[in-house]
Amino acid sequence: MNSLYPQIIVLLIVLFLLLWLLKKAVRTFKSTFLFFFIFLILLAGFILDSAKTEHVAMAVTSIKSWFHSPVVTTTSFLEEQLNLQNVPIKDQVLLDAPVVAQFPELPRGCEVTSLAMLLNQAGKNVDKMELAAKIKKDPTPKTVSNGQIYFGNPDNGFVGSIYTFKEPGYGVYHEPIAKLAENYLPGRIKDLTNSDFNELKIHLSDGRPIWVITNTLYKKLDDNMFQTWNTPTATVKITYKEHSVLLTGYDQQYIYFNDPLTGAKNKKAPITDFKESWVQMGSQAITYLP
Repeated sequence: MNSLYPQIIVLLIVLFLLLWLLKKAVRTFKSTFLFFFIFLILLAGFILDSAKTEHVAMAVTSIKSWFHSPVVTTTSFLEEQLNLQNVPIKDQVLLDAPVVAQFPELPRGCEVTSLAMLLNQAGKNVDKMELAAKIKKDPTPKTVSNGQIYFGNPDNGFVGSIYTFKEPGYGVYHEPIAKLAENYLPGRIKDLTNSDFNELKIHLSDGRPIWVITNTLYKKLDDNMFQTWNTPTATVKITYKEHSVLLTGYDQQYIYFNDPLTGAKNKKAPITDFKESWVQMGSQAITYLP
């Protein structure tokens, strides 16, 4: 029983302080209710943990934390609050997202054009030309030496010319696109790269389209359609069939997307083939949070 004395003394002190505060407060129902609420919480804590004196300090700390909780604004906090993992995957989805064509201004601008569609759907009034001007560039020139190709790295920025086929060029991958998108939706951009395909379905089921990298055939390519480049930062394997679209839906047989290459809205491709093409291109995907 002696181990209970410190808790009882602290409880009596806290009770005395609460009564003193209550005496000085306006005698309203609200203040009375608050007093008894706090007292009952303290009493329950002492009864449950009476054998462990260190829980007194823990109880006080917990109460203080209720009144001094930090404001959290990170993406992970948003995801926890949204609890997206509990969003049911629907059998079929078809979103009405705006469609934008990359031609004639941006022959190689499928990535920024698909990003324009994504941001437009999120309520941002931004066009493809603005994004083309702002996307990070890799200025490495294309050269060929001893049969080896030296050019830029699409992981670092847009490679070559985005405006004309008369100059060498290629495209850009998810990291520079995500960083550019973050300027328009700070704290809300979600890079889904390397996710399972079902995670894409979760976001589509929750009403948001998805920027992805695929290829112009929307199916897995043969190895002979790829080539290797040497870049200032890494060796990369690329294909000139690389393409970007905006996913807008799916059903049991097809995946649906807005295609900047043709300007077609809710174009479809067999979902199995499309998934294989997406995985082959590095499972690159970006969306936004509500």
